[in-house]
Amino acid sequence: MTSDPLAIIVAELDRFEIPYMLAGSFASTFYGDPRTTHDIDMVVAPTQKQLRNLVEGLDPDRFYVSEIAVTEAWRRRGMFNVVLVELGWKVDLILRKDRDFSRSEFERRRRVTVGDLEVWMATAEDTIVAKLDWARAGESERQLRDVVGMLQVSGESLDRAYIRKWVVELGLGELWTKASSDAQSLRPPRG
Repeated sequence: MTSDPLAIIVAELDRFEIPYMLAGSFASTFYGDPRTTHDIDMVVAPTQKQLRNLVEGLDPDRFYVSEIAVTEAWRRRGMFNVVLVELGWKVDLILRKDRDFSRSEFERRRRVTVGDLEVWMATAEDTIVAKLDWARAGESERQLRDVVGMLQVSGESLDRAYIRKWVVELGLGELWTKASSDAQSLRPPRG
């Protein structure tokens, strides 16, 4: 049995056939500057039956999940936690929102290898837009630092027109301008 928390949660989501994508700090680290984290953010798109099967099927000796939190997350299209008891890791399962960006983000997810594990992950562009959206909701400095790191590492390969489309549509222009400016000012001079 593996002690890799990502492998464990991916195996459970696959077992219950729940579509997912790795997001948050794991995704921004994959595309940008590494940073430590003790939780895993995954966007999931289950049916209500798949979600119920997951909650009822998780081994209570290995996992803790609050049925009340799951019910509330389903009602609000929010998130709930699954705690890997033995490892002390927390997994935030974020129900995919019913909005154009969230549907696009999920459709664009791609298969990547993290360590020895193949997982579905949000694209760099979608991770940037999602991080800007989270920055607007709070925790802005950490989210913006992640975006700046991604712009510095992946900047040349990014589809900036795609990012700008969602920045405009979601009203994230000010945060995008700040992150872009910060990334540019930290870039070493060419020469």
